Amino acid sequence: MAETDKNYEIVMASEADRSELLELYNALKGFEGCPWDEDYPSNETIDFDLSRDALFVLKEEGGIRAAVSIDDDDQVNSLECWNKDLAPEAEIARIGVLPGFQKKGYGRIMIAFIMDEAKRRGYKGIRMLVNRYNEKAIRLYAGFDFKVVGECHMYDQDFLCYEKPL
Repeated sequence: MAETDKNYEIVMASEADRSELLELYNALKGFEGCPWDEDYPSNETIDFDLSRDALFVLKEEGGIRAAVSIDDDDQVNSLECWNKDLAPEAEIARIGVLPGFQKKGYGRIMIAFIMDEAKRRGYKGIRMLVNRYNEKAIRLYAGFDFKVVGECHMYDQDFLCYEKPL
């Protein structure tokens, strides 16, 4: 499914997008509040997302400006804080906007898109882990009325657990 506008389109990522996706991911590593490191996200992460038709990219003028995935992580799924009435829930993961294109609304566009896509796929709720020190992400999600339903420490980081019905 593609979302189009005269300036951009959102499409399911393909193998042809791999190098540009890695460039986007690598550009965000080390950014203030970004929990990614030299090992994550990686080629293996892209393989996992592509194998499940779960990775979407926003393209503008032929280039990838942003990406987002619907994840399936057993550790995240097993957290006790999630509202069981919202099952099945999609997990938003690996949302990123290329540094030169931040603060232009692409993050909001991607969140709105992935919520619509999750609903289209039959999910009743949506959730995500947000690094508790990632102020940009926290501000972004506040605009969508996500609720903090818990906290956890995973992958050597402190996260807030966000959730919302669709």
